Amino acid sequence: MKGRISNYVLRKYADYFYTKWEKNILWNQIDPYRRPKSFTPLVSIYIAAFYTGVIGAAITEQLYKEKYWEDHPGEEVPLMMPSFYRGPWRVVRGDALRPPSQSNP
Repeated sequence: MKGRISNYVLRKYADYFYTKWEKNILWNQIDPYRRPKSFTPLVSIYIAAFYTGVIGAAITEQLYKEKYWEDHPGEEVPLMMPSFYRGPWRVVRGDALRPPSQSNP
């Protein structure tokens, strides 16, 4: 009985290994002729993320302007500080605001 079980297990393993090897050979031969994966989903996600950021920035800036106009009616709105950028930043036209850590209350 012991010999039958071990022969059965070895035969099943050999069948599994042989078919696995056979499948690998087959797929390695077919692989160069496969269609390349599509970049459409990735590009769509990047485009959606970009426009979401653009719309979010426009809404944030508009809210900043409205809040400033409520407190200072009729005045020119100063430039808005970048939200997620804490490094040095340069302004081509207009006066740059000092970073919040250096402003005097």
